[in-house]
Amino acid sequence: MSQTPSNLTPEQEDRLIEEEFADLLRGYLASPHRKKVEIIEQAFRFARMAHKGIRRRSGEPYILHPIAVAKITSQEIGLGSTSICAALLHDVVEDTDYTVDDIRQQFGRKIAELVSGLTKISGGIFGDKASAQAENFRKLLLTMSEDIRVVLIKMADRLHNMRTLSSMPPGKQYKIAGETLYIYAPLAHRLGLFPIKTELEDLSFKYEHPAVYQRISEQIKESEARRLAVYSDFSAPIKKRLEGMGLQYEAKARVKSVYSIWRKMETKHIPFEEVYDLYAMRIIFECDDQTKEKAICWQIYSAITDIYRLHPERTRDWISNPKANGYQALHLTVMGPDGNWVEVQIRSKRMDEIAEKGFAAHWKYKIGNGEEESELTVWLRTIKDILEDPNPNAVDFLDTLKLNLFSAEIVVFTPKGELVTLPQHATVLDLAYHLHSELGNHCIAGKVNHKLVPLSHRLQSGDQVEVLTSNSQRPKAEWAEFLATAKARTRLRSALRREQAPIVEKGRQILADFLADGQVKESNEVVTKIMRYFHITTREKLYYKLGSEEITLDGYILKDSPKTSPGLLKKIFRIGIGRTSTPKPSEQTPDIVIPDKINPKEVYELELEDDRQNFVFSPCCHPIPGDDVMGFINDDGAVEIHDLTCPRAQVLKATYGPRGVATRWNRVERPLPALISIDGIDRHGILQELTQLISNQLNIDIRSLHIDTDKEVFHCRLGVLVRNASAIRSLCDAVGKINGVKRVRRADSAETPDNVSQAKS
Repeated sequence: MSQTPSNLTPEQEDRLIEEEFADLLRGYLASPHRKKVEIIEQAFRFARMAHKGIRRRSGEPYILHPIAVAKITSQEIGLGSTSICAALLHDVVEDTDYTVDDIRQQFGRKIAELVSGLTKISGGIFGDKASAQAENFRKLLLTMSEDIRVVLIKMADRLHNMRTLSSMPPGKQYKIAGETLYIYAPLAHRLGLFPIKTELEDLSFKYEHPAVYQRISEQIKESEARRLAVYSDFSAPIKKRLEGMGLQYEAKARVKSVYSIWRKMETKHIPFEEVYDLYAMRIIFECDDQTKEKAICWQIYSAITDIYRLHPERTRDWISNPKANGYQALHLTVMGPDGNWVEVQIRSKRMDEIAEKGFAAHWKYKIGNGEEESELTVWLRTIKDILEDPNPNAVDFLDTLKLNLFSAEIVVFTPKGELVTLPQHATVLDLAYHLHSELGNHCIAGKVNHKLVPLSHRLQSGDQVEVLTSNSQRPKAEWAEFLATAKARTRLRSALRREQAPIVEKGRQILADFLADGQVKESNEVVTKIMRYFHITTREKLYYKLGSEEITLDGYILKDSPKTSPGLLKKIFRIGIGRTSTPKPSEQTPDIVIPDKINPKEVYELELEDDRQNFVFSPCCHPIPGDDVMGFINDDGAVEIHDLTCPRAQVLKATYGPRGVATRWNRVERPLPALISIDGIDRHGILQELTQLISNQLNIDIRSLHIDTDKEVFHCRLGVLVRNASAIRSLCDAVGKINGVKRVRRADSAETPDNVSQAKS
């Protein structure tokens, strides 16, 4: 039986630690960096001494974690000795008695600054309080603008934590996986760390949907032989042509990740068998002269399109216009011999290294005036624009940030021919604010390719755009609805804040007087509950609506909760005018049992009986037994459940991690509502056949039915009562066999491929 680090003898542990460090050094010595082995060894000895006697939750010596982070930093991201030392020392200041000054004296200013930056953002991005979350993330981004290596090492730290997540309790796994998918994976993508981004997504998915992850992994393995045969048939004539051109190259099949396959199944509502683009072909050619790379890419493109038919709308030229993260390649999609579309990616060796290791590789290929670094500077400038927004709402801040983390890009031209890179879906107003705050504040319209368009007009790559202004124009709150960039939103908010300041101050005073009259102390919790009651997302909006008299507090009272400490507001009740009505017996809902205490290390068992339940359904999704769900402790102390694929669940996990609860269905004694969507070809009697199948053969209660027809096509939304998700799958399978039905899927919760049946034609 093989031994794990947690059950080795002290001598075996010492040998393992030395072997792991030796492996780190071997990888470093094989890299192109200057060989500064002595300082790395010094950092290792220092860290090992500092962490002596400390163990990880898995039982292994703690020092193995910094070594693993340093190894990722060096071998997977490509950083040098300074970063390796910082990675080895990254937890010393936080977890031991040593200070940043101690690090500075031992290892110099630069390593100390990196360790200090890593210490500032330690312990995960998010704390227990929402107000601290945005501030903590700001720290991460501010350190990026000082030294990008801080966030690159932080990426390595998060990747190793995800690789060893199995030793954590379920509640922690949910929090860390959700945070990783929500923030770290898109951040890795934006930094050009594509392999790390893919692994972070897959590992998060593995812990959020273990059964689905396992099934798709097995399906990928089972289809491997067939996939390789198809790839071989497709690639053979291309390889023959490239060899005839005298190129030195490597060609390989790149298989989609488990997470990206699942996302495609989910968004397209298709089963695994119909995900045809499981692989792409990647061609990486040798080229010593960087000026010839572009020409060679297009020569290869021409050779491939001589063999296979090109998809005209799916060619992507990232060579002429690299992505903001530095990515360069030529992508084309062609029809393979089996009748399916196949993507081919063409890159030089230099482009491939930058694609795999992101900005870290740019330093190796520094040319001229540092063109690649300027791309990074542009992106970091965008980050600074976000940081300038003093909006205290953490969730809003993170959502604003994600607009820029996730966004694809377009390139437009000013009338003078200057290039401007903007996120996809950017509007004329986004461009105006990008150019200058005052241009945005006074923008009235635009001219796109010499044609007059409104300021909400969405721009396309290649557009020539002129911004039209008027001194009489004033910024409007409704503009925020069609802005796509963080810079524009920040500048609009600043302008509105200046104009609305007197009204906001009036509203602030109204609220203060109201609370004083009720002898209630103003606090974050009190104001948050008032905001929630009026469905308002920020304090500033609350003050503005009070000051402008859009809402009023007249006729409201404040009540304390008997279950909480004195003075803590539980709810805000409106004093009803006239009679109050009580629910009829048929409308009575089950009693909600609020648990006294929840152990985050244990899985919370969900129970639903006729007269009581120990959880509440969230308003954004309505999962049923069999769905993967998470719990969230709401402000009332009740466990609120969300489908794991629900967008709101992603936000909650990432921003309020400590309130997340790992949950499992236990006892459900009554059926729950679900909504089914059916599309098909209309014919006489199909509706009768459908209802008889569901009611009589499947014995499922139909609660609602709405059907629309458009000529020969019909769309039906069907409300049913079911016991669990497997009943939905059985229903979808049975309905999909009805003659004329083309697609059946569950439509109320997050739609998953398991709940989709593609009818046989």
